[in-house]
This record gives sequence, structure tokens and C-alpha cells, in this order.
Amino acid sequence: MAKKIEILDSTLRDGSQGEGISYSVQDKIHIVQALDELGIKYIEAGNPGSNPKDMEFFQKARELKLSTSKIVAFGSTRRKDIACSEDSNLQSLLSAETEYVVIFGKTWDFQATEILHATLEENLDMIRDTCAYLKKQGRNVIFDAEHFFTGYSANADYAMKALQAAVDGGASVLSLCETKGGCMLDDCARITRAVTERFADKVTVGIHTHNDSGLAVANSLVAVQNGATHVQGVLLGFGERTGNANLSTIISDLQLKMDCECIPPENLKSLTPICKRVAEITNITLELGMPYVGQNAFAHKAGMHIDAVLKNPVAYEHISPEDVGNERVFLMSEVAGRSMIIEKIRKFDFSITKSSPVVAEIVNEVKELEHQGYQFEGADGSFELLVRKAIGKYQPFFNLHYYKTSNEKPLMEENLYSLAQLKIDVEGNIQVAAGEGNGPVNALDNALRQALQSFYPSVRQIHLTDYKVRVLDGKSATASRVRVLIESSDGTDSWTTIGVSSDLVEASWLALVDSFEYKLIKDIEKKYQRFI
Repeated sequence: MAKKIEILDSTLRDGSQGEGISYSVQDKIHIVQALDELGIKYIEAGNPGSNPKDMEFFQKARELKLSTSKIVAFGSTRRKDIACSEDSNLQSLLSAETEYVVIFGKTWDFQATEILHATLEENLDMIRDTCAYLKKQGRNVIFDAEHFFTGYSANADYAMKALQAAVDGGASVLSLCETKGGCMLDDCARITRAVTERFADKVTVGIHTHNDSGLAVANSLVAVQNGATHVQGVLLGFGERTGNANLSTIISDLQLKMDCECIPPENLKSLTPICKRVAEITNITLELGMPYVGQNAFAHKAGMHIDAVLKNPVAYEHISPEDVGNERVFLMSEVAGRSMIIEKIRKFDFSITKSSPVVAEIVNEVKELEHQGYQFEGADGSFELLVRKAIGKYQPFFNLHYYKTSNEKPLMEENLYSLAQLKIDVEGNIQVAAGEGNGPVNALDNALRQALQSFYPSVRQIHLTDYKVRVLDGKSATASRVRVLIESSDGTDSWTTIGVSSDLVEASWLALVDSFEYKLIKDIEKKYQRFI
């Protein structure tokens, strides 16, 4: 039997404390639904006493029909010299009406005396009283032992007394918080083991780590090896300072390599799509190199590696990417070799072999384009279009007659004002459109959308998520060639396209056109697949 591990996701509480992260109430609802779909047991959704937005969320969350997850409200122990029944934060916590609550309390003697300005005994009373009060009100209490590892190292006896106070008050989970993120693996193992030996037969022992030393995931796994059966973190690892424990990595490690069960086994295949969905809602780019779920987690570039993986993936892959809902990627470059080219082509034409003349044509074209400055390993969309053109499975959606851009700086405004005009031909239909924007590329983007949307309404779904420019030859100064990479998304899929020119606007136009055409080709294929 696999060892059962409870997962508490704190994306909506601890994760939201990361720089640049801000959720609307509707964002929170969508993330809760995604985490429930994944099979997370607890979703820590915020502090209802901290702001009106969190309180509004908890009110709306009561209407949600969740399959597996329990929404958890977060708060602190009662304030010093105030009864629980009179503490406004605890009353807000109760008003959230969640079955489970997380309460954090001080377990480091320094924090109790120097931050709370309480005596050590007063702090223990605050922990015990709060847990008992919430238990009496019908709540299941998860106690977050803040600064526990630091506190244990400074005064082990007092840190353990703080845990005992929570247990005496009725807490059912003791979550050991590695709040400063500086604990080393051996210390984490030793301290967790001391707690589980004393408390694991009475309550569930958990772990909550931060990544300040780059060890949040490792410390979480070490804690499980030493008896912890409850793990807290953030699905994608973001959070205050250097972030929280990355649950997408922890769940995968525990489930695939440590004979544990964190979520229903059949749900693991949805891990990558759900991580992408949460990243999209959070308005961040999922890290390419993130273990298991990143776009490059199973990406291969070197020719020898690609050749070996094509023969047997176990040669360079520690798991099958399908196990976590990801996919294998072969990066296109001058070192990738013919095996990779063939693998890419066979997505569109299974009859292609190594001896097919088109393979040599594509290899030569790629080498020539890379000599000009193209780099296809980061431009999957443009490379697919290149292959389609070579094997005759491409038809342009429009032809350009001209485009032109101009910039103005109005006297009464600080920002540069750009205009773009273009003329295109869509199957004999001439369309002239204009657009304005914050810079010529933005103006061209808007003009192209306006020209195409009456013919291809789905272009309204495309939005640019990233735009990168790199100067290829600094010796030519302002006459240098530039490479533009555009990353686009339609809310479901994402793709990257490339353009190279000595003119920044033209390079951007080339990448922009590829982005639109890639989306339109995929729409046609999806429509076709629904009819077969």
C-alpha cells in the first residue's frame, strides 16, 4: 500500500505574497476549481480577516461544489490579553464557515518575547486557547508552528511545549514551518524525526518549507522520509522572497519515486495542464526548466541524445513525460541532427524516411537560416511552418500588399504614439486596416487583427504573452540584425515564433505573421479532427 500524504496548497495565501502576484475573487475561484480537479486535499485560500476581497471570496466559495478539496481559512492565534471570543481576527475566521482552519503561532522563544512582547507562558496560553476555542466552534484545526526549526535549534524544550499546547487545545495537524528557509537537510531530518516520534501517534505531523536556501523541495521530501504525512506548499513554488516549496515537483517525486499517494493516481496525468492553467490565471510564464511540468522538462537538443531517445526514451528520461501530462520535445538546432528533423516531419507525413530528399532540403534550409540569425529551438511555431512549407502542407491565409508605420509624440502627452496601416489579400478579398498602439509593433498587431477578424474570428483569442529582441551583431551598431521572438497564447495552447531582419519592425512583422498563421492552422486541424 502506498503511504498516504495529505497535500495543502497555499497558492492563494502564501503564494499570493510573491512579488507581482495579485488575484481577483474570480481568479481565486478558478484556481480552487483547478486544484480540486487535480485532487488536492486542502486549499488554503486566504485570511478572511485581512481584507474585504478575501472575505468576499469565502462567501462565494460556499456555493462551490468541490469533488475532493476542502477550502481552508487562515489566521493567527488570539492576541495577547484578549479573549478568543473578543478577538476580531478569530471572529472573521469563523465567519468564513470553513470546516478546516489553519492557525499559526509562535514556537520560537525569541519571536514570543521580542515580537509579540509576551511571556513564554502567555504565548503557550494563546496557542492552547485559540485551538481549543476553534475546536469548540466545530472547526478542525491545523496548527502552523511558525519558525519551528529555528525555534527548536534555539530552545528545543520550548518549541516542543508550543506543539504540546496546540495538541492540548485540540489541533489535529502540527505543521512544522521552516519559515526562514535556511534549514539544512540533516537538521530538517533530525528535528522532524524528533517531533514524529513524540506526536505522530496522536496527531498528523506536517511540513511547510521555504526556498531561501534552494532546499524547499528537498526538505519536504526529507520530512516525509522521517514521518511527516502532511505537506504544504504552492503548486508552482512562487511566494515571498525566493518562494515556497514547489508542490508540482513534490507530488511527482512522492508519487512516482517514493511510493506515496498525494492525489488520485489517475489525476497525475493532468498535472502539467493544470499547472499551465494556474500560471495563466496568475499571469506568469511557467518556468521552462521547471521539473516535470516545464516545457523543457523533457526537451532534447544534442543529436546523440535525440537519436538515443528515439530508440528508447529511458536512455535520457527519468520518467515518461506522459505520466505527468507533459510531452517530449526535440529542440531544433544545428546540433540536433537528421533524426530530430525526421521526427518533426513525421508529425505531418508518416511516409518520410531518412532517405527522403525533403529531409536534406529542410536540414540545409535550417542551417542557412541559423547562419542568418534564426534560432528554432525557441521557436516551435515558426519551425513547424517551415516544415509544412517544405513538404507541401502549408497554404497562406493572406498575402501582404504593404504595411507602413509612423510614430508621433503629441505635445500634450508623454508617451510615443504609433500608427500602422496595412493592405492584405484574403482569397481575392482586399482588406485595408489601420491600428494604433504603444509602439509600431503593437500598432501593427492591432491593424492585422482588425484586417483578419472578419475572415478568421478566432484571431481575437490570440494574445502576446512575451516579446523578446536580441541584437545579433553589435559591431554594426544601429544597422545590426535583430532577432525577435514572440510568445503567443489563445488561453489553451501557447507557441513561439521568430523573425530576423536588420529592421526591428520587419523582424517583428515576420514573427507576428507566423504567430497568426500557426494559430489558424491549428484551428483547422482541430475542426477536422472533430469530424473524423
